[in-house]
Amino acid sequence: MADSLSVAVIQQACHGNWQENTEAACRNIRYAAKQGAELILLPELHGLPYFCQVESTANFDLAEPIPGKTTEKLGALAKELNIVIVASIFEHRAPGLYHNTSVALENDGSIAGIYRKMHIPDDPGFYEKFYFTPGDLGFHPITTSVAKLGVLICWDQWFPEAARLMALAGAEILLYPTAIGWDPRDDDGEKRRQLDAWQLSQRAHAAANGLPVMSCNRIQLEPDPSHQTPGIHFWGNSFIAGPQGELLAQANSDQETVLMAQIPRHRSEEVRRIWPFLRDRRIDAYQGLTRRYLD
Repeated sequence: MADSLSVAVIQQACHGNWQENTEAACRNIRYAAKQGAELILLPELHGLPYFCQVESTANFDLAEPIPGKTTEKLGALAKELNIVIVASIFEHRAPGLYHNTSVALENDGSIAGIYRKMHIPDDPGFYEKFYFTPGDLGFHPITTSVAKLGVLICWDQWFPEAARLMALAGAEILLYPTAIGWDPRDDDGEKRRQLDAWQLSQRAHAAANGLPVMSCNRIQLEPDPSHQTPGIHFWGNSFIAGPQGELLAQANSDQETVLMAQIPRHRSEEVRRIWPFLRDRRIDAYQGLTRRYLD
């Protein structure tokens, strides 16, 4: 096995239909693979416009099973290019049961594993609780030929418990497919604070756990289908960070980007030797973390 892993995140707009969005993703995946990428991460729900801006039962028709058309299309591409792809799907699990699900596609085209989004937001413009049942698979890395992948999804990225449990279960990289953006009515100061907090949170997960992080976001404005708000301007800024939270690569806010970096395989071991946070955890004193609030 090589001393480093070549990785890529695909930052792209996703406001077209499934065919258009998937063709764009495949084009970018091919480019990344040609540059040597072995592991490629796509944004959250990359095959679809961000339909959660409104509550509509008609949108459940956008969901697909696993396996299904996305895993078939990207699995064939993963096999052709001999790479691992982490895709993001609106999963139709059973009648009336839907999830926001990431799928790791192995380099032979098979499904290496799935992760169902655990933390489900419900905010103006992000009505995800209407659509998604909370995940029931827990925080378990997906074993692939390139690494054990700690796949989490968007809102999960704000919760240190999720990153820590993935690390404790043996994850070697944390991956965050994301769909996060600004309300265009917010002023520049508020937009900057939100973006900084988003990046800071994930870089902190890298440092606190001694693991590299790959974070992949959408770009561009997606209008509100109900015309009640200005829509969501997805802020891009996808990035790859090392196990001390150091930025290895970062995209800008509005351009389609195939962002690549080399992740040294030995760095997490080195970092955890000088910052032995897992050694010094007080597991005898953390019982309060399983309570909603310490009254």
